[in-house]
Amino acid sequence: MAKALGMIETRGLVGSIEAADAMVKAANVTLVKQEKIDAALVTVLVEGDVSAVQAAVDAGKEAVNRVGELVGYHVIPHPDEGTGVILQKDGKESVNTDTKPSESKPKPKAAPTRRKKTSSSNAAKEESQQESEAN
Repeated sequence: MAKALGMIETRGLVGSIEAADAMVKAANVTLVKQEKIDAALVTVLVEGDVSAVQAAVDAGKEAVNRVGELVGYHVIPHPDEGTGVILQKDGKESVNTDTKPSESKPKPKAAPTRRKKTSSSNAAKEESQQESEAN
């Protein structure tokens, strides 16, 4: 099954929410993420079959134009696996991963090391003993 990545960028949060809603309702796509670019720009990303993503983006464009401002849109059919690295969030690939993520096992914590407490008088005695042995 071929995957595609669809993107819609809006000016304002309301338009992006409307676009995301219209996209997932219009076609069999998965909402990958919504990313705030700056104070006004928001990008919505979906994935699915090429035709479904194209239909979803078309529906999203119409929805944004009703309530907000459409800045840009694009569909990438069959994105390269490396494209998923750009879309990483929380250390997990978001898009176009055909393999199961490896289960990471938590590393055991190292046991705390204990130092032998020595008083300053004991340290001074040891130091003087070492000096006398060296002479």
